[in-house]
Amino acid sequence: MKLQEILAVLEEMAPLGYAEDFDNVGLLVGNSNQDISGVLVCHDALENVIDEAVAKKCNLVVCFHPILFSGIKKITGKNYVERAILKAIKNDIAIYAVHTALDNHQKGVNKIFCDALGLINSKVLIPKENYIQKLVTFTIPENVEKLRNALFEAGAGTIGNYEDCSFNSKGIGTYMGNENSNPEIGSRFEFVEAEEIKIEVTFEKHLQGKILKALYNNHVYEEVAYELYKLENKHQNIGLGRIGEFENQMTENEFLQLVKEKLQCGGIRHSVFTGKPIKKVAVLGGSGSFAIKNAIGSGADAYLTADLKYHQFYEAENQLLLADIGHFESERFTKNYIVDYLKEKITNFAIILSEENTNPVKYF
Repeated sequence: MKLQEILAVLEEMAPLGYAEDFDNVGLLVGNSNQDISGVLVCHDALENVIDEAVAKKCNLVVCFHPILFSGIKKITGKNYVERAILKAIKNDIAIYAVHTALDNHQKGVNKIFCDALGLINSKVLIPKENYIQKLVTFTIPENVEKLRNALFEAGAGTIGNYEDCSFNSKGIGTYMGNENSNPEIGSRFEFVEAEEIKIEVTFEKHLQGKILKALYNNHVYEEVAYELYKLENKHQNIGLGRIGEFENQMTENEFLQLVKEKLQCGGIRHSVFTGKPIKKVAVLGGSGSFAIKNAIGSGADAYLTADLKYHQFYEAENQLLLADIGHFESERFTKNYIVDYLKEKITNFAIILSEENTNPVKYF
């Protein structure tokens, strides 16, 4: 397969538009026209992982963390990032990163986190803002069904658990074409009053190009009239972190023991025990200190994340149990999810799970 064909599959799994603004996701190294013969999926695309890709004849490495995160001006091999990039280029290996594009996905990092712990009824902790747009367009009644269905097919009209959502209203449209016009109804220089249907649909902003293409390809008018709006509504299915619950409550000791076993933690740093039972739990894979207040506001009994600093443990304020389980550990099963997804979508060559442990934190 060409790399660009695989890129389409990866962006279906984790749309790049879902990523946070600070992030560096997508194709980091490689040419979209190169032929791909095998894919190695890893957590971090380090030099030893590139060696593994070479040994296993994989010329695409799909990683969770972007090996290229901030800008670099030289590639001389002086640090671990530059050495990995140099080796990938030398061996014609492409590198693709998903990171927060998968963090924000409703089936991504934090859903995997919840599932690993056995949490049920989970929902997004911090819904993504400024991501929903609205299209308003107008057409004749004979064109409504075709146009509306094309917009749905392109991804418009999904609201929560519902698909094919739209609002349609009747009205009278007016126009008069000039000498260069070719009106669907009426003639040049004729003032026309025609019955029209106003169609309103919402969509995720990364789909805008696809939505507009469907609009133009399926509209009968010579000049397509439409309006685009940015909505302030939060996206209930996309965002950082999740909150779920256990079927049965447990003590704080029992809870931390469960977490340690399920996520194979080398150690857990936590705040002072509250003495309250644990049933409702908030999670955020990776560095999640910024969401402590969100976890408290959600009514969680415990909040699991990573990379907490000394003073941030005070922010628990005895309202919940705050636990740092380790950055790698909180995202441990993400690469397994990526492998399973790609194996289902791509069946004509190997999709391999990396055997390298790239966790830089060790426990004594």
